[in-house]
Amino acid sequence: MGPNRLRYRLVDSDQSWSARRRRHRSDWLARTFPDIGDMHVVDLGGRLGTWHRATVRPARVTVVNLEQPPAVVPEWAHVEQADACDLPPHLTKGSYDLVFSNSVLEHVGGHERRIRFAAAARSLADRHWVQTPYRYFPIEPHWIAPGMQFLPVRLRTAFARRWPLGHKPTRSHDAAIHQVLWTELLDRSQMRHYFPDSTMLVERVFGLPKSLIAVRNG
Repeated sequence: MGPNRLRYRLVDSDQSWSARRRRHRSDWLARTFPDIGDMHVVDLGGRLGTWHRATVRPARVTVVNLEQPPAVVPEWAHVEQADACDLPPHLTKGSYDLVFSNSVLEHVGGHERRIRFAAAARSLADRHWVQTPYRYFPIEPHWIAPGMQFLPVRLRTAFARRWPLGHKPTRSHDAAIHQVLWTELLDRSQMRHYFPDSTMLVERVFGLPKSLIAVRNG
């Protein structure tokens, strides 16, 4: 089986292992917040696709992302091009029931910006669900590579250029090191520091912690 086909089966298809994990987390989110169907959710750093696939879709979703908004946005959603670590005043003054973030905190750009991201997540609503991959899970999730996160930057960059299962394949050194430096997986101590008043849930795979989820439910 070629690498493209393998990645398709592991990550990219609707029936892939990663898709099943996303559905599992979506179900978990709906059980944790059973009234989510009536909520206005602000999604920090996400995309509309998350909510198209969700087990239960909120009544209203505001997505905040650095990317250009899509040309077509459904009537139940609003997409804002903004930095979740430095939100404009009209967003900070919004009325939200739940802050949601999935696999974003590890990409915001260092400790100081993670502090600002977490502060935004804690301040925008009384409830939040902030998920990030766990640093010590044996498979690095962005490249699907065993132990890659523990290598020096030089080796991670070389790995990113050659490993065929990466989420954004590249042969360019500059692009590869950019991806590597913008991916900083977190451990439990860091998550507890950023979310001291939250409950820390642990998503497990084969008994091993795969991701950490900071949850505050009212």
